[in-house]
Amino acid sequence: MYPRVVIDQKKLYENTKIVVDKAKEKGVNVHVVTKVHSADIKLAQVCLDAGAYGIADSRIKNLKKLESLKCEKILLRLPMHSEVDEVIALADISFNSELSTIKLLDVAAAKANKKHRIIVMFDLGDLREGFLPEEVDQVIPEILKCDHIVIEGIGVNLTCYGGVIPTHDNLSELERLANHIENTYHIKLNVVSGGNSSSLYLLDGSDLPSRINNLRIGEGIVLGREAAYGEQIEGTNDDAFILEAQLIEYKTKASMPKGIIGMDAFGNKPVFEDKGMIKRGIVAVGRHDVDHGALIPIDSRITILGASSDHLILDFTAAQEEYEVGDIVQFKMEYGAMLRLFTSEYVDREYR
Repeated sequence: MYPRVVIDQKKLYENTKIVVDKAKEKGVNVHVVTKVHSADIKLAQVCLDAGAYGIADSRIKNLKKLESLKCEKILLRLPMHSEVDEVIALADISFNSELSTIKLLDVAAAKANKKHRIIVMFDLGDLREGFLPEEVDQVIPEILKCDHIVIEGIGVNLTCYGGVIPTHDNLSELERLANHIENTYHIKLNVVSGGNSSSLYLLDGSDLPSRINNLRIGEGIVLGREAAYGEQIEGTNDDAFILEAQLIEYKTKASMPKGIIGMDAFGNKPVFEDKGMIKRGIVAVGRHDVDHGALIPIDSRITILGASSDHLILDFTAAQEEYEVGDIVQFKMEYGAMLRLFTSEYVDREYR
């Protein structure tokens, strides 16, 4: 059935191995981020087979899907108060930046007769989650009072919200915090987690501080690309995942709508370019399923004009008569497109 995502498991394995091996050379282990494919257990296992140290996901429901995998599991998104029992049951480690949540995790862990490990997150400028560095001596003593919480390490998230690129300078601040915590509180931090796929470019030089020993990698594995500058990682594949959608209409029509232009189905007023009569095609996938702005037609003669909920409108003018209704159109995709495709129940998966 279409639309579907076609997954080349060999290429995914190759991408994972290249990234994992590159990281290992710098003394860094990799947790593969599984949210991009909605915690598909087959694909998570491929990455583990290729050498990933463990898995990381932002959703507790996704960790539930992967419960049977024998590996370390991290909950990336800060736990909600309402899910602390599930966090203790399903995550070996969780990322945290709120004392109230950590104290609830402590209670839940005591109830389950467990010790729960946490990564204490610090905000180094990207303005997403994390304690401020100057709060370190307020929060660490409070966490150490929790009998069933173990401070496994500290971490940072960069790029995802504020676009701040990981550098030697800001990651050295994380290293400084790690050294301060260990020297002041006489505890050992096993993990200093230096970010996500935007930190991968630092593996190629000498700018990665020596104490950074963990990265959480999603985009770098599924697309083979570092996320700071968007450069392809040498030897990786950018086509391990391909969207295939079927052509359901193929006609010559005007490039400009006829009539008074109001709002579209999403509350926006569209703007059109007058190109005269063009060959327009519709494929059966839409904004309900995918971020169409993050799709790349494999046939470079095709351009994306726009999308409604269930229809993707394409310009086939440069391809002329080479297509007909029923044909399959293929797309590479950016991270955002893949993220949405895998959460749509209307998009099938084919494993090769």
